[in-house]
Amino acid sequence: MKRFGQVIKVKPGKADEYIRHHKAVWPGVLKTIKECNLSNYSIYFKDNMLFAYFEYTGKDFEADMKKMAEDAETVRWWDVVKPLTEPLDTRQPGEFWANMEEVFHID
Repeated sequence: MKRFGQVIKVKPGKADEYIRHHKAVWPGVLKTIKECNLSNYSIYFKDNMLFAYFEYTGKDFEADMKKMAEDAETVRWWDVVKPLTEPLDTRQPGEFWANMEEVFHID
């Protein structure tokens, strides 16, 4: 299992809409998240910033992310929520949400 922490900004004036959408995530999107081996998935909000945490339990992260990106309902979901966000300038090439470095963990 690998833990991920990611961060992204919410565009000014779009936080309420982003939060509203995430109170009712489409069932097909939730199904795909689970089928792609993501679990314990949470998104937190503070000061127009979003922090996501999830655990990956699969064997091929790249293949699972490709599968997610090819799911039609997930793509439609992203078309709704992505315009509400603004990636960090400091993200790595190819990232939308910026991956964070884990500096501490205890079970």
